[in-house]
Amino acid sequence: MLKPGDTAPPFDLPCAIGDRAGRLRLSAIDSEMVVLFFYPHDFSFICPTEVVGFHNSREAFAAERASVVAVSIDDAQTHLRWARELGGIGYPLLSDQGGALARAYGVFDEGAEKAMRATFILDSKRTIVYCVASTVNVGRSVSETLRVVRALRSGRMCPADWQPDSNPVSPIIPGPSSR
Repeated sequence: MLKPGDTAPPFDLPCAIGDRAGRLRLSAIDSEMVVLFFYPHDFSFICPTEVVGFHNSREAFAAERASVVAVSIDDAQTHLRWARELGGIGYPLLSDQGGALARAYGVFDEGAEKAMRATFILDSKRTIVYCVASTVNVGRSVSETLRVVRALRSGRMCPADWQPDSNPVSPIIPGPSSR
């Protein structure tokens, strides 16, 4: 799995966006940050909770100058049908048939032949600044992803459970008297 500091692999993939199929290139996304999340597949049990959760929070991510992009192995037409069933999704659902992009990010499960549940946050230079993965039975927290985007954008030292309205913590640097 790629880690913070690694350059994000580029992509140019079919996708569903709004009510149409199209293509999306990483280089065409002009937001300051990109939240790229992989999920196993459409029409499953946990995935719609995440996809709808990011959809419901898309304005909060946009306010932080972050685009949201989802990726699974499903084709664009399947994404369109699923998005309609979910009431519409306001960000791109990329079609990574064959799993080449998931493999490039190191999150393809070869045994299951689908992407793991993984999230990558990319900065303006499209360097990975945050990543997390979990087993397929544990959904990710959209609010935690948003908190991390806000923490990264703050440029400050942000402890666990930091929120934008809390005070930053200065790093404690041991001095001669503390040794």
